[in-house]
Amino acid sequence: MSSTELPETRTAAAPAAPRTTRAVRVADGEELRSVSLPGLTLTVRARPGAEAALPPALYVHGLGGSSQNWSALMPLLADVVDGEAVDLPGFGDSPPPDDGNYSVTGHARAVIRLLDSTGRGPVHLFGNSLGGAVVTRVAAVRPDLVRTLTLVSPALPDLRAQRTAWPTALLAVPGVASFFAKLTKDWSAEQRVRGVLSLCYGDPGRVTDEGFRHAVEEMERRLELPYFWDAMARSSRGIVDAYTLGGQHGLWRQAERVLAPTLLVYGGRDQLVSYRTARKAAAAFRGSRLLTLPEAGHVAMMEYPETVAQAARDLIVDHGGS
Repeated sequence: MSSTELPETRTAAAPAAPRTTRAVRVADGEELRSVSLPGLTLTVRARPGAEAALPPALYVHGLGGSSQNWSALMPLLADVVDGEAVDLPGFGDSPPPDDGNYSVTGHARAVIRLLDSTGRGPVHLFGNSLGGAVVTRVAAVRPDLVRTLTLVSPALPDLRAQRTAWPTALLAVPGVASFFAKLTKDWSAEQRVRGVLSLCYGDPGRVTDEGFRHAVEEMERRLELPYFWDAMARSSRGIVDAYTLGGQHGLWRQAERVLAPTLLVYGGRDQLVSYRTARKAAAAFRGSRLLTLPEAGHVAMMEYPETVAQAARDLIVDHGGS
């Protein structure tokens, strides 16, 4: 195995499931398309650039999220990049992978296969939370695919995880996800969304009434998917496994191998990724830039899209992105 090859990780295949008939929301100016690859189908949300021949960008969401998590940021960068956001396997509108592999490595392979199949690389690559771990791995093993790297609260190993992050980690324990699904079967979509917002936002009050309504509709759609909890549990397990992986495939070691100019974004009120890891990340990613937002939570690109967009634009322009 070469140093740029991802380690093989296999899990039991998830049962095939019919696609939901409830439509996925598409904002004005966005386009959805499906990319079919052997054993894998990915939904891609495109926000075309404001003019022709702009460099491509790819946005990768976090655990339990989808390409919609980038809908606030993408239009703000449409003047400098031609943007696409992917639904990782089993999330958003992408069905489960045929091999049931939800590891960080499996998700990274999906991103690499997407970029290789479409020929859009090298791209300006963005990742949040789980997506941040995924694109870190992509940038380390396939530097030819990455122009710049922007990480928003990346899920990099932290053995002193905050207590507020423990319930998410517990989903990785076999049986916990199904137990929680049964325990909360009477919870409304509104209750679930309020719980997610209180965990992920520094100030849930920043969410508009329209944004809350759209989130509830998306939650209702996801709960109809027979593989929803399985995808959550297996991806949570993938994060935990990645945290314990050592050697050249450890995420911090791979962060040190990233060659692309990197922007790191951390929120002071993040309950899932500790603010204290920002300094370690800034040291690991060579020559990186650090943007700290004291009032932001785990999804700064949704809470403060203008601020994140300006920092990302500066990175892209300074490195000849346009």
